[in-house]
Amino acid sequence: MRRLLLLRHAKTEHDAPSGHDQDRRLDERGHRDAAEIGGWIARHPPLPNLALVSPAVRTTQTWEIVREALKGAGSAPKVDVVPELYGADPAQLLTAIRMASVTDPKRLMLIGHNPGMHELALTLTGSGDEAAKRALADNLPTSGLAVFDFATDDWNDVSFRRGKLVLFVSPKLLKQASRG
Repeated sequence: MRRLLLLRHAKTEHDAPSGHDQDRRLDERGHRDAAEIGGWIARHPPLPNLALVSPAVRTTQTWEIVREALKGAGSAPKVDVVPELYGADPAQLLTAIRMASVTDPKRLMLIGHNPGMHELALTLTGSGDEAAKRALADNLPTSGLAVFDFATDDWNDVSFRRGKLVLFVSPKLLKQASRG
C-alpha cells in the first residue's frame, strides 16, 4: 500500500513585488490556513515520509508552516524541492510521483499548484469516498488536501484512475465541520 497526499499551496498575495509569479508569497490567511492544515495532518497520522515541493515561494512557505506543525507528531518527513513541479500538468506530476520509487517512501506528499494538482487529483481517482469526490469535483482550493491510497508497493505502479480517494479536507471544510 502506498499513500499519496496532494496539498495545494496556501492563499497568496495577488502579485509579487518582483512581478514574477514564482515570487508570490502567502498572505495572512495563507499563513493561518497552512498552519491549520498542517495541524490537521499532525493529528491524523500516519505522516508523510517524503515531501516533494515546488520551488515557488508560496509552496516553500506552505511547506515550512506545515513542517513546523508536524514537529513532535512523529518522524519529520524528508523534503525535496523539485523544479519540475512548478506549472506541472498531471502527466508531469505523475512522473514526479513515480520517481519516488528511487527512495520508496510509504507515504508521499506533493505540494504544488493548480490547475495541475486539481487535474491530477481528479485523474487519479478511481474509487473512494463519495462525499470527498463531490467536494473535490469543482476545485482543489488553496490549502486543500486530497489523500489517496494505492494498492501497490511500488510508486511506478501508480496510475490514473487507480487511486482510492480516502479523504479531501480544506480549512473551509474544517470550519464547517467544527460548526456542525
